[in-house]
Amino acid sequence: MLGKTICATVALACLLSAANPKVAEAEAKVKAGKFTEAIAILEPIQASAGAEARTALANAHLKYGDSFFLNESLPPRQKYRPALIQYRNVLKYDKANKDATTKIKLIESIYKQMGLPIPR
Repeated sequence: MLGKTICATVALACLLSAANPKVAEAEAKVKAGKFTEAIAILEPIQASAGAEARTALANAHLKYGDSFFLNESLPPRQKYRPALIQYRNVLKYDKANKDATTKIKLIESIYKQMGLPIPR
């Protein structure tokens, strides 16, 4: 009986860890900093692959936004607008993403402090 339970547990673990290969490929691209490539892989499959792909797509946009927003070598005019675009894209796939929402509010407040219109 214990042997069957262990086998069933191992089989379930294998099923749960078996991610969609396209999602896994895209996640590897995100880790390598190839955000546009990851997004290009995920966008066509997000409707059919379900929550896993949408979560990965939101994460890819979040990391892409961070690559601009947190880049200290970029001047404000070159980093805030593209970061804002990516953070807004996060919310298309994960409406409750607090990290993206917080960063959007921060960037919008920076634009207000600079006396500039907030990009749409």
